[in-house]
Amino acid sequence: MKRTIKEIADWLSIDSVDFVETVVTGVSIDTRTISQGDLFIPFRGESVNGHKFVEQAFEKGAAASLWLKDEPNPPKDKPILFVDDAELALQQMARAYRNQHRGKFIGVTGSNGKTSSKDILASMLTPFYKVQKTIGNFNNQLGLPITLLNLDEDTEIAVLEMGMSGFGEIEFLTKMAKPHFAIITNIGEAHMQDLGSREGIAQAKFEIIQGLDREGILFYDGDEPLLQHLVNKETHLQSKSFGFQSSNDLVATSIETTEKGSRFTVRGELNGEFFIPVLGKHQVKNTLNAMLVGKAIGLHEEQIRQGLAQVTLTDMRMQLVPTEKGIIFINDAYNAAPTSMTAAIQFVQTTSIREDKWLVLGDMLELGENEKQFHEQIASVIDESKISRVCLFGSRMKWLYEQLKGKFAEANLLYTNDDYEKIVQYINQYADDQSLILLKGSRGMKLETILKSF
Repeated sequence: MKRTIKEIADWLSIDSVDFVETVVTGVSIDTRTISQGDLFIPFRGESVNGHKFVEQAFEKGAAASLWLKDEPNPPKDKPILFVDDAELALQQMARAYRNQHRGKFIGVTGSNGKTSSKDILASMLTPFYKVQKTIGNFNNQLGLPITLLNLDEDTEIAVLEMGMSGFGEIEFLTKMAKPHFAIITNIGEAHMQDLGSREGIAQAKFEIIQGLDREGILFYDGDEPLLQHLVNKETHLQSKSFGFQSSNDLVATSIETTEKGSRFTVRGELNGEFFIPVLGKHQVKNTLNAMLVGKAIGLHEEQIRQGLAQVTLTDMRMQLVPTEKGIIFINDAYNAAPTSMTAAIQFVQTTSIREDKWLVLGDMLELGENEKQFHEQIASVIDESKISRVCLFGSRMKWLYEQLKGKFAEANLLYTNDDYEKIVQYINQYADDQSLILLKGSRGMKLETILKSF
């Protein structure tokens, strides 16, 4: 954004300000990443008071700063905006800027695949439009407004990821972003402990339509009956479904994977063969929603094909990592839930990239009272005739370990509660230039730590 202090003060209903002509070109809540021209937003938490860093923010190039009215000793002779609540002010500014922005906005939510779908869509559109997307996981009540306020004035398409852990959160975000198009990638089991059931998760994700433009379109996983049921109840909602079942508006078939990526055929809204330089059948499904959005925006089939061919994903999403020792890792360690864990394991079992296939799996978190059952059920996915060795990391993976002891020889199955080095040594001992090793676990397990040793 590019707004004067006076314009921002108007957004915040502040009557009297100094430095009215000072121009702000973005926002930041962290002096370590502040950019020239940013408005610094200090938060006051239990352990850290951001007001202590306001002077440092100005030294690093901040154009202005917010300041809580009840916080003593504000800086003298600096562009300061006094507010009652920093978080509410941030959100108020984001709504005002969004209402003035002329770009197309796309909201993306779902249990798994949000970031991959966001990356695929943004990459596909970039050759034809000026595109900005959510950086990292800035997808909550703080991250989304920061993303909105850092959009350039001339951005044509904004791809916005929306995350949640409870009811009402997606509704809050979507009403702020007001998307022209909305995507629900799938319904999994993450946040089961907060939402109680997959039905509850589906209902929470479906809140994204609450902020959808009146002429907007929802794109959703048509293989998921819970979503289909919710769509059927919204008689005035424009929607398109994607998936592997023939009833969808866009269907993917004949999926082939190599070291270079995935080739697949689609029929329905689009027809023909397409390629993405990304691994995994589940990533093909994430590509389908991007293709539907691309068509709705106005891309023709050849442009979609061209855009998909140069897609790149954020690190740790089915990322192929070769090493000096010759081992190839698939780094999918950003997050995990039963749905995505199953998809990654099935990919490894069916790929022809390497013959010696390993699984290094970490705990799946936030699964609620059925977490033991969810971990044990992964055993039914793992085919011992296709997987050479399994390493399990974390207290919850002990449940899977107990299930696998009867399927794998003792020498081919390793369990550790919290020792990365034990797994590193095991890999060094038994893996070679014919080995393909999947790293998959929830974010809190930090399985990428193992990769650093190679």
